[in-house]
Amino acid sequence: MIYLHVPFCRSFCTYCDFYSEIACRGRDAQAFESYADAVCAEIARRRAEIDATRDLDTLYIGGGTPSVLPLSLLRKIVITLLRADEVVDRGAFPPEPPASLRSDTLCQQDCQRVLTGGGGQAEPELVFREPKNNSGPPVRRTPPPAGAFSEFTIEVNPEDIVEKGADYVRGLQEIGVNRISMGVQSLDDGILRWMNRRHDADHARQAFRILRETGMENISVDLIFGLSQLSEAILAQTLDEVLEWRPEHISAYQLSIEEGSALGRLVREGSYTEAPQEQCASQYALLCQRLREAGYVHYEISNWALPGREAIHNSAYWTRHPYVGLGPGAHSFDGRVRSWNEESVPEYTPGGREMLSEAEAREEQIFLGLRTARGIPETWLETDAAAEALADGRLVRLSEGRIRIPEDRWFVSDDIIASLI
Repeated sequence: MIYLHVPFCRSFCTYCDFYSEIACRGRDAQAFESYADAVCAEIARRRAEIDATRDLDTLYIGGGTPSVLPLSLLRKIVITLLRADEVVDRGAFPPEPPASLRSDTLCQQDCQRVLTGGGGQAEPELVFREPKNNSGPPVRRTPPPAGAFSEFTIEVNPEDIVEKGADYVRGLQEIGVNRISMGVQSLDDGILRWMNRRHDADHARQAFRILRETGMENISVDLIFGLSQLSEAILAQTLDEVLEWRPEHISAYQLSIEEGSALGRLVREGSYTEAPQEQCASQYALLCQRLREAGYVHYEISNWALPGREAIHNSAYWTRHPYVGLGPGAHSFDGRVRSWNEESVPEYTPGGREMLSEAEAREEQIFLGLRTARGIPETWLETDAAAEALADGRLVRLSEGRIRIPEDRWFVSDDIIASLI
């Protein structure tokens, strides 16, 4: 299970506090190249960790705006992640590929970029070259086949899909992407402008249509609720249209005030007032009702999916499955130790690490498990507080000895969990 952080954005959203750097169109080629080289070097250095997490064969590319990165560099990183003998197109090579193509560090040693086509706008293409003592022509290699990862998600913004078009989406599919997570957030143009999003509602519609027309069969749409200026009528209109699109997955997050964000500054200055909890709770209840009626399974507090379309990668975080985070600012977890990389580009180094105590790990298990529809084993909460919560309906018993927080109490789940642990 692998997460790749791409720390580049064209602009910062009002509410965002994630690590990212502004990337100016056409002026950051060297920064992108250096970032990709640094990630490939990290992959080579952490090969054993990566292999150890491949039992859950997922890759999630997120962070800033991953679609800012040239497709050729995304391809380079994916090829490095996948050992060469897993991705070689057997029809394109002799029966025994050269040793350089089986190297763990193949992208550092044997992967070179060459411009194809005419004009300076052509996107670079990856080729593999034979060892330097071989004077023959470059050995071209096709992109990794779809399905190299069982679930390969990339985050996109609507404007990037509209600007780059269907060919870009096909390029993502060719390197194995089989799931898209698109940050729509709202279909109200006024709210989108306040969020400092670069798309409008029409861009979101066009982007979803392009994704479907190019055969993308697993699309997740992100929405935000809990803004003081967001009325239930506006939220209902957004839901009406998104449900007509019928994405396989919907995530809805309550607006949070992050200290380092532009929104945090507005709150400190008195220029923005947070929505009252009653308003947020009402909007969350509307989301639950409308998505339930539309046939979506509410499998985690902020996530809904059509049956069988639950996100494999995201779900693994809630069960504390080990994962490797690559890129600046990315976090990793091996079951007991959490570590992270420095927040710097284009180069970065390991940042720090912490070992969870048994008590901390237990609390984390309970907290994450009670965010899900599966809940947790009843034996994890053999306390008077748990018995009281079961008695007054804050917890409910499921089959097979499990307990969970009922959906109508999920909005106040943090308070319920705090009372238990």
